[in-house]
Amino acid sequence: MPFPHLTGVWGRRRMLGLALGAGLAPALGTGPAVARPGDEGGDLALGHRVAAVAAAQIGVPYAWGGGDRLGASIGFCDEENGYLDGQCLGESTVGYDCSGLSLYCWYRASGGAVELAHYTVAQFHRSAPVERSALLPGDLLFFSRPDAPLHHVGLWTGDGAMIHAEHTGTLVARLEGVFDVPRWSREFAGARRPLPSP
Repeated sequence: MPFPHLTGVWGRRRMLGLALGAGLAPALGTGPAVARPGDEGGDLALGHRVAAVAAAQIGVPYAWGGGDRLGASIGFCDEENGYLDGQCLGESTVGYDCSGLSLYCWYRASGGAVELAHYTVAQFHRSAPVERSALLPGDLLFFSRPDAPLHHVGLWTGDGAMIHAEHTGTLVARLEGVFDVPRWSREFAGARRPLPSP
């Protein structure tokens, strides 16, 4: 075996991420992307890059646990997630889950200056609050319900839309009028803007 250290699910995940990550997003500039706090012009430029990376992922499959700094990757199944109609799709799907998509888009667009955890709750706490009236492209939209606090994250693109990876069996998609859709408007828990990694 040519790569003995890359065995099992995580080894395959890493190899597929390396192979596919670069091809799933446009070649965007990675210059000084992270703005200083309060630099609205810099925030807007970075946010547009984040939204462009997200748009390039539209059509990529959802994979529970999929996605990292390199791009789409093999997902997995746990006790509750990664299944469709009782079949584990996570272990055979290269794609993103919601937090994997947001971490990849922010990492890629910022040239590595913003590195989010692969966990929705951690992304919420590692980002600065943003009022809905002040949303910029690239901001993260978080969703919650009583049985699943902070269960989902999507990327605001402007014009009332978000790009997200919703659940097993779907593709990364752009959702128009997110705040006009009863489910998403009811579950909206707040918007955040990621901060540069320390």
